[in-house]
Amino acid sequence: MIGMLTGTCLMSGTGEAIIDVGGVGYLLQCGVRTLGALEIGKTVCLHVETHVRETAITLYGFYNEEERAWYVRLQSVQGVGPKAALAILDILSPSEVLSAASLGDKTAFARANGVGPKLAARIATELAGKAPPVGRGFQTVFTPPSENISSAAERNEGLSDMQLRNDAVSALSNLGIGQSDALRAVATAFNGFNENPTLDALVKASLKALSQ
Repeated sequence: MIGMLTGTCLMSGTGEAIIDVGGVGYLLQCGVRTLGALEIGKTVCLHVETHVRETAITLYGFYNEEERAWYVRLQSVQGVGPKAALAILDILSPSEVLSAASLGDKTAFARANGVGPKLAARIATELAGKAPPVGRGFQTVFTPPSENISSAAERNEGLSDMQLRNDAVSALSNLGIGQSDALRAVATAFNGFNENPTLDALVKASLKALSQ
């Protein structure tokens, strides 16, 4: 199985890219976030999820491990296949997926292409109360050229948001609050900030949300 590829971006088009690794061009299916980060002729490092079927081997590429891990987690829901999972991550960052799941926001999932109301409701229900996926245990992140993404904050949004939320949930758990309640409270509190708060501010806002 292929877990990561580092090489030169030869092509970046609609839904796919070709990465040259030692003279071999690997074709990867990618979402809009990853494709927007690629620059032809530049070295890239992509996290890869390999799908093996009887008729084909398909590689899916992601600019960070967290997005790849959520891609796998989404497919744990019955009815969510590779295309639907990728479509969801096209419109929701990992942090936003966690918020939607924690708050049972089926409308957020229904915005994705190919995800109908019933499937969106199933996703929100089955992922509710679950901690975010751990991933493969390393945090090597491909940092794309800044000119291809609107801002550095957007480039690192999923990773920094998720770490902040995880720390807040951990703090609430240490206070004896159940994981499901902690996830929901942190999601509610986080949505009330216009920009990333400090951990202390997020924990305080989460405790306030629990008391209401």
